[in-house]
Amino acid sequence: MQKLKSIVDDAVAELQDVITDDQTDKVSKAIESAVIRGMLEGQHRAVDACIYHSEAEQDTAHKIATAIRKENDMLIANLSSLR
Repeated sequence: MQKLKSIVDDAVAELQDVITDDQTDKVSKAIESAVIRGMLEGQHRAVDACIYHSEAEQDTAHKIATAIRKENDMLIANLSSLR
């Protein structure tokens, strides 16, 4: 969570000379949203890759996929509470 905040703050800091203070909040939210979407897309691809294995390995893949989805849900809930 703090890492994402740090990424957003660094990106906004690089834009200080380009955007106004009023635009900073909108830009921060846009960057945060893009980072979350990118992370989720990467994780969905990883889960999909795990699922296309032998039947014995699929049980393990499903357990991993469930754990990833739970972590994603917690991350999104925590980020949403920050707004």
